[in-house]
Amino acid sequence: MSVIAVIPARFGSSRYPGKPLLKATGKFLIEHVVEQVRQARHVQEVIVATDDQRIIHAVESFGAKAVLTADTHCSGTDRVAEVARRPEFVHYQYFLNVQGDEPEIPPETIDDLARLIAASPPSEKGSESAAPPREMVTAAVKITDPAAINNPNVVKVVVDAVGRALYFSRSTIPYRRADGGVVPVGDQPLLYRQHLGVYAYRRDFLLRLAAHPPCALEDCEKLEQLRALFMGATILVHDVPLAPHGIDTPADYEAFIHRYQRGCR
Repeated sequence: MSVIAVIPARFGSSRYPGKPLLKATGKFLIEHVVEQVRQARHVQEVIVATDDQRIIHAVESFGAKAVLTADTHCSGTDRVAEVARRPEFVHYQYFLNVQGDEPEIPPETIDDLARLIAASPPSEKGSESAAPPREMVTAAVKITDPAAINNPNVVKVVVDAVGRALYFSRSTIPYRRADGGVVPVGDQPLLYRQHLGVYAYRRDFLLRLAAHPPCALEDCEKLEQLRALFMGATILVHDVPLAPHGIDTPADYEAFIHRYQRGCR
């Protein structure tokens, strides 16, 4: 496999500006993410893609690679696609998009997505021709906390019988019409999955995706993966056992500091 992991890292996050440069642990937040991704066995190169020279300097200070990208991108996918268009990276067949605020992303998840995007899907039963290569793969975890089901900050995904995404939403999907509530956890097989914002793409599909303008669904939900579904693409959803702790707020970062300090003892 020829796989590169790109970590989009904006300085001007709307909820937590400057968070890639947080350093209360003694390491930049973006440094923690790079260290996790570097542990993946199927990734040949790791690049931070940013819109800010301060992040470039920070990344280079701990010996990693960073590239300066435009400050006009609508999503991380668009920023990764800019990297994919650069001459020095065109030889890579597969691109991974790992968010820059995931300091505890399991390397195993990254390896799983790399394997899945590179694997040819099985042919349809009775078909003599091989199925087309996979376009895009992402990850999800089954929700066990009932409070997360109705939380708009927890993105939900529903899948078909073979694990392909049907839709992503901040709303409660599927909606349980019978009693107007949600399925009690433990009463029946769990219907609810939390989407994890890590993606793998074939390079040709990534470039087509970035060339397509944001769709109304993407603008409405603020979920970049809806653009791919709107285009008619197939997104394979890989179930993982645990959700990593992303850093969206100062409270998230404080909790990460405590976990990190406990792990260093």
